[in-house]
Amino acid sequence: MRFTPGAVLLLTACCTLPGQTASNKPAAPVAVANPADSDPAKGRLMSAASTVRLTFNIEWRLIEAGTAVIESGKQHAQMKLESAGMVSTLFKVHDQYSVNFDEPFCATGTLMDSFEGKRHHETKVTYDRAQNQATYVERDLLKEVVLHSDQIAVPNCVQDVITAFMKLRTLNIAPGQSTQITMSDGRKSAAVKVDAQEREEVKTPAGSFPAIRYEANMLNGVIYARKGRAFLWLTDDERHLLVQIRLRMQFPIGTVTLQLAKEEHY
Repeated sequence: MRFTPGAVLLLTACCTLPGQTASNKPAAPVAVANPADSDPAKGRLMSAASTVRLTFNIEWRLIEAGTAVIESGKQHAQMKLESAGMVSTLFKVHDQYSVNFDEPFCATGTLMDSFEGKRHHETKVTYDRAQNQATYVERDLLKEVVLHSDQIAVPNCVQDVITAFMKLRTLNIAPGQSTQITMSDGRKSAAVKVDAQEREEVKTPAGSFPAIRYEANMLNGVIYARKGRAFLWLTDDERHLLVQIRLRMQFPIGTVTLQLAKEEHY
């Protein structure tokens, strides 16, 4: 994933998700795996009858940066990202990211369709589980050229950034404990350490939540080259709902915070 302004917001927002279809067209609402219907004994999310839409407000340097709207399904999910306010004035972002996956959260393909400033790029990653390979292709859709193309070896079951955090929600890692999740962005693969740090009360536009703060060590060259720290807060209950994410990057990006604003069921 490139670290444009849109990619920074996307990396932050992706931590909320479960999945997508590999298409650059907007998808219709889909059936969702609701955290409230999880089975702790089996350690995985079970299907629910309704659709869940989560809306997050994104703040950058104490100003409104945009919104992320997520609709998720049992084996796919998608997220739409829109910049807002001053960020749109400086650099307009309209991104859509999606992932397909098999149980248990094994990514099979991701697609990012990004309008950022004057650029329109498409980034597609295919995870071939039979061959244990990931193929990465990034295209400039305006110039109709391939910008980057890579193929790497990956484990048979690997998580992208979305399915990694879906998996984390099923693990019940208590403060002081840690786990490792094998992640890939299509260009690199590594075992990412996730630390459960402290219990905190988190206030968001959607309300106040008792939560556990986690740190995902996926920056600093582990998966993504940019130096920084990625934190997320899951509710300290059986739902393990993600209510806040904070990405602390070095200058000139700084801190990006994403907070839950609305949870809708259909």
